[in-house]
Amino acid sequence: MGSATTQALAASTDALAAASGLTLDSAAELFAASRALGESSQLSGALADPAAPAQARTALVAGVFGGVSAPVRSLLTTVAGQRWSSASDLLDAVEELAIRTAATASAKDDVAGELFEFSRVVAANPELELALGSRLGDATAKGELVEKVLGSSASAATSLIASSLVRQPRERRVRQLLSRAIRIVSAQAGRTVATVHSAAALTAAQQTRLRDALARRYGGEVSLNTVIDPAVVGGLRVQIADDVIDGSISARLADLRQKLAS
Repeated sequence: MGSATTQALAASTDALAAASGLTLDSAAELFAASRALGESSQLSGALADPAAPAQARTALVAGVFGGVSAPVRSLLTTVAGQRWSSASDLLDAVEELAIRTAATASAKDDVAGELFEFSRVVAANPELELALGSRLGDATAKGELVEKVLGSSASAATSLIASSLVRQPRERRVRQLLSRAIRIVSAQAGRTVATVHSAAALTAAQQTRLRDALARRYGGEVSLNTVIDPAVVGGLRVQIADDVIDGSISARLADLRQKLAS
């Protein structure tokens, strides 16, 4: 992420935090705006063009997205008024604002946890992953398939986020899309997400101790997504963003074999 995008994204998320009147319908409008931008390289390029005056870019938003609600139009105007390193970064930002808005509108629901469970369903079903990730599939049909798989067990926010993302993957794998969404939802709630691989389910006490230890290490509240993985053998493998803490027996055995072979 370029420095221009870093600053632009910070300004855009600040605008989201200061906004009022945002609902799940607002998130749907932002996802629709993201799709419109993704389908028109001319439009996204014009809004991200650093050579164009900010006033011209914001005027373009008013012309193209004049039919959306006032809070969403204000957010899109803020996005267009920033300097982005690329059109792709601008598109990512609008998508992120949509995810954050959905998460905020459904703060009482465990959206991150539901997205994680859906990602596990996708990982366990190659046919489903292929259907959702195929470049040839109809975008609307993919969204409807997600909604059908999730059914009534998931919150409306989770359904909106997952179905919207598969409609416009932009060369990204389905699980990659979901992982990013989980991180964004957790960040919106002020949490860091940790994916924990263990050979057996952790007890409530073990989860509490691990959560507290990670919170001290990373300086904030941590959400745990647990994966039962027999390959771990014993111990834990914890991943937070790009950090991996591998205390599994399988890792120690692999290390020992490497040392014996050297």
